[in-house]
Amino acid sequence: MSETAIARATALACFSDPQDITPLGGGITNINLLVRDGDRRFVVRLGDDIPEHGVMRWNELALSQAAEMAGVSPAVFHQEPGVLVLNFVEARTFQEADVRDPANLNKIIDLVARAHRELGGHLSSPILTFWPFQVNRTYVTRLKADRSAHSDLLPGLMDTLSDLEKAVGPVDLVVGHNDLLAANLLDDGERLWLIDWEYGGFNSPLFDLAGLASNNGLCEAQENTMLEQYFEAPAETHWRAYQAMKCTSLMRETLWSMTSEIHSRLDFDYAAYTRENMDRLTAALSKFREL
Repeated sequence: MSETAIARATALACFSDPQDITPLGGGITNINLLVRDGDRRFVVRLGDDIPEHGVMRWNELALSQAAEMAGVSPAVFHQEPGVLVLNFVEARTFQEADVRDPANLNKIIDLVARAHRELGGHLSSPILTFWPFQVNRTYVTRLKADRSAHSDLLPGLMDTLSDLEKAVGPVDLVVGHNDLLAANLLDDGERLWLIDWEYGGFNSPLFDLAGLASNNGLCEAQENTMLEQYFEAPAETHWRAYQAMKCTSLMRETLWSMTSEIHSRLDFDYAAYTRENMDRLTAALSKFREL
C-alpha cells in the first residue's frame, strides 16, 4: 500500500520534483505522506470518501480551506479527487499526556473556541451537519446489516443513546472539528495547530469538549476548568449535558471502531481499539448515571 501511495504522490501535477517521500504515522482513515519538493515540504493525504463513516472529501476540503483562512490549520496547497495536499508545519504532534498538561490545555481550549467562532465566516460552500446521535444510529443500522460480531451489544446501546439525547437537550450549533484526538493537535513551539477536518461539520460545542476530555483522559477538575473557560460560566451550568455528550462521544468512537473492524483495509488493530473505547464508555456511563 505504501509503494502505491508513494507512486501516486510522485505523479501529482502540483509537484515539480518530488523527493524524500516517506509515510507519516498516525492516520487510521487515510494514508499520509511527507513530500519534499525543492526547498518546501508538504503533507499528502490520500483517501476517498468513506460512506460508512460519513466522510465526504468535498466537506473536508471546504472545512480545511476555512480553517486555513481562520488561521487554525495549515494551508491547502492542492486538491483533486482522493488527494489533499497541505503545507507541512514543522511541529510536534501531541500525545494524550501533552493535552493533559495544564500549560497546553488552556491553549487548546482557546484554539477550539476560536475555530468554533470563526470558521463559519470563512466557508464558501455548504458543509455537513455532524449530529452524533444520528451518526450513532446510522452506525448501528450498518452494523446490524453487516452482522457485526458486536451485534448483541447494539440494542442496549441504542436504548442508552435515547436517554443521552434527552439529557443533552437543545443545543447551539457551531462548526465543530468532531475528532479531537491528541494526534490532531500540533505544537510548532510558538502556537498550536488543529488538523484533519474529515469529520468536521455543524454540531454542539459540547461534542468537541467532550471528545477532547474523553480521548485524552482529562480529570474531573480539568473538565470543570475547561467548561468554565469555554463558556465563561460556572461548570455546573453545562455539567449534566456535557457528561451525556461525553458518553455519546465515546459511544461514537466505539461504534466507529466496530465498523472499521469490518470495512477498513488499513493496518491497525481496530478490535483492540473497540475494547479500549468500550471500557471508557462503560466507565463514563456509570459516572453519568450517578448524577
